[in-house]
This record gives sequence, C-alpha cells and structure tokens, in this order.
Amino acid sequence: MSIAFEQAKTAYTKGEVPVGAIVVLDGKIIGTGHNQVIQNNSVSAHAEIIAIEMAGKHQSNYRLPGAIMYSTLEPCHMCAKAIIDARIKTLFFGAFEPKTGSLASIDNFFEKPHLNHFVEIKCGLMKKESRNLMQKFFLEKRLKS
Repeated sequence: MSIAFEQAKTAYTKGEVPVGAIVVLDGKIIGTGHNQVIQNNSVSAHAEIIAIEMAGKHQSNYRLPGAIMYSTLEPCHMCAKAIIDARIKTLFFGAFEPKTGSLASIDNFFEKPHLNHFVEIKCGLMKKESRNLMQKFFLEKRLKS
C-alpha cells in the first residue's frame, strides 16, 4: 500500500486528485497508476484503471486472475466494474469515499448477485494517511479559489 500511496502523492504534486493504485501478481508489481484525469483530459484516467491497463499489458491479457490491487481510496463504480472485469482476486483500499465510493459508502457493488466474479475486499489500510492527503488537497483547492 505504501507504493500506492507514493502514486497518490505523485498525483497530488501534479494537481490531480491524490489517488494511487498498484496491481500485484505473485508478489511482483505489474501495474501502477495515479489519477491523470486533468493531464489526459479523460474522465476514465483514474488510478485503478491506469494500473489495470498497465498490468494487462504486462501480462498480455486483460484478465488478471490471482492479482491483488491496492488503492488509496474506495473505488467508484467505473473502477469497481473494471476490477470485476479484470478478475482481480483481492482489493485493499485505504480511505472511504463518502460521495462516490461504490463498495461500502454509497453502494455495495461487489455484492450484486448478477456479477460473475467475486472480489475479496479489505479496507482501511493506510486509511489515515490517504484521508489526510485527500483532505489537504481539497483544502488547498478551496483556499486558492
């Protein structure tokens, strides 16, 4: 999770919402990502999506069975669906996202009966650090306004 947090700090320094993610398979990092929505002018350039895309290229496969994802923030619905489609085995996330968090905060997306893949969730890893970085980012944005 510390490497995902470093990715979040990279996003922060670029003026992006500070979210970072990594994908690990067999103990090796195969994908990293940080938010790049502004940089890429793309609503889909979330940390989780970027990490999954990198991991897929590394594996030459869009499916990543057995992979573990670490994300500093509870994923939105778009990222949760990508995690399902990639067949990620386990997701560790840090801070809860009360406005758009799709796994516990506003929805329990992974528990939908129509989904054909189960993702194990572990939450709260580096929760305080992730939440503090996010709060610092938005406080600075408000003060600049």
